[in-house]
Amino acid sequence: MRTPSWSGLSAFQTWLLGWWLAATLASVAQTSAPVTSPQPRNIVLMLADDLGARDLVCDGADLHETPRIDQLAREGMRFTQAYAMSVCSPTRAALLTGRHAARLRLTTWREASLNRESDAAKNPRLLLPPVTGFDLPTDVPNLAQVMRSTGRLTFQVGKWHLGDAAHAPERYGFDVQIGGTHWGAPATFFHPFRGPFGASGEFRYVPGLGLGQPGDYLTDRITDEAIHLMDQAGERPFFLSLCFHNPHTPIEGKPELVAHYRDRLNPGLRHQNPEYAAMIRTLDENVGRVLDALDRRNLRSQTLVIFTSDNGGYTNHFRGQRVTDNGPLRSGKGSLYEGGIRVPLIVRFPGLTVPSTECSEPVLCTDLFPTLAELAGAPTETQAAGLDGMSLVPLLGGPGGRLQREALFFHFPHYYSTTTPVSAVRARDWKLLEYHEDHRVELYRLTDDPGETRDIAGSHPAEAKRLRRLLHDWYGVVDAQMPLPNPAMQR
Repeated sequence: MRTPSWSGLSAFQTWLLGWWLAATLASVAQTSAPVTSPQPRNIVLMLADDLGARDLVCDGADLHETPRIDQLAREGMRFTQAYAMSVCSPTRAALLTGRHAARLRLTTWREASLNRESDAAKNPRLLLPPVTGFDLPTDVPNLAQVMRSTGRLTFQVGKWHLGDAAHAPERYGFDVQIGGTHWGAPATFFHPFRGPFGASGEFRYVPGLGLGQPGDYLTDRITDEAIHLMDQAGERPFFLSLCFHNPHTPIEGKPELVAHYRDRLNPGLRHQNPEYAAMIRTLDENVGRVLDALDRRNLRSQTLVIFTSDNGGYTNHFRGQRVTDNGPLRSGKGSLYEGGIRVPLIVRFPGLTVPSTECSEPVLCTDLFPTLAELAGAPTETQAAGLDGMSLVPLLGGPGGRLQREALFFHFPHYYSTTTPVSAVRARDWKLLEYHEDHRVELYRLTDDPGETRDIAGSHPAEAKRLRRLLHDWYGVVDAQMPLPNPAMQR
């Protein structure tokens, strides 16, 4: 057999071959038997949009009803301290590549990156956010390419928000994509899924959903397409990335469900938005439809299912009503307090995950790339691949597992309604935030204060200094972009 020439390989092929060689050499060098895990034939990754860490009943929601997602949690493992980036596009990029959003220079959502200069002119602030990327890099290996290399069909259905037409999912290794655009939210969740969006009146639409009919709801239609693709796969293994828009704005629930939750309201509930509750119920129903489709084809035992969200719950107001409440976690989307970055994460794979187990180990969205690559049978030498994430496979067999990782890092050098430019580090029980306008730090011990109500930086200066140094060292490792002083504010 002729040995392939390195010069004739694509960048991805070169990377994949290098990864395989590194993994092979590492396995030869080890004297202990390699860890073996059951390998799923199919992988279904379901990603909600703006679903907070306290929006599911299994996570403590009160007004909301989520029987199907709660059932999924009972059938698998629920991670109680899972994290994402604080806004959508950075999480999606980090999840697909296993690299931190700061390393990718994709630290805010696409529209904000494109509108940086005009936003700064309208709202002069002490700092100017860095010039960031707004398309997923094409030279960085991603999950779709890895899944395709293992012989799986690759499907992307629903929200994309990682690039224009030249940076659509097909560019990154997806065989089929339906419903994806460069926008972060639809104009409406109701048929025909198009119209003016926001204060600017920008025209938006969702492509690929056919004629439809009045009354159709976007989440139902996206799920229709996902199930159809799974059925079309037949006996071929597949990777499905199903990215719901629920419960992102516009906050629009089905009228009959909105009425149901309005009747359930009482002043003692933490959640008080019936439209939002209705959107979450529809999300739950459609997660259930996907699970039922797997059962209908007897694919449960062969399929790894993951459900998570792209950032914390949106705590601002929409049409005069607060959207959600992440309590007891502090703040919400955009912020690096726990309410902005903690998300639900549920993993189910019969034969590996033990039903009704919980894992309290802090994990990050970057960890899903090496986890899925390992379980899919791709080489898993994360150091050779240059990843920031770590495989969660050692945690999936039961509670009590720990990763050999010192800390998790977060970087949002931008302004949002919930925050000024900020970075953070979580090292086990401790968490430090550094605000870039005045370089102040805040320190919390999450085991004692999960709501981050008591800043103890002043009473624990040595710990604050240690974590700040750890964070600053990480800035250099990922070449993190920093906000700059605004000349207009220096006069």
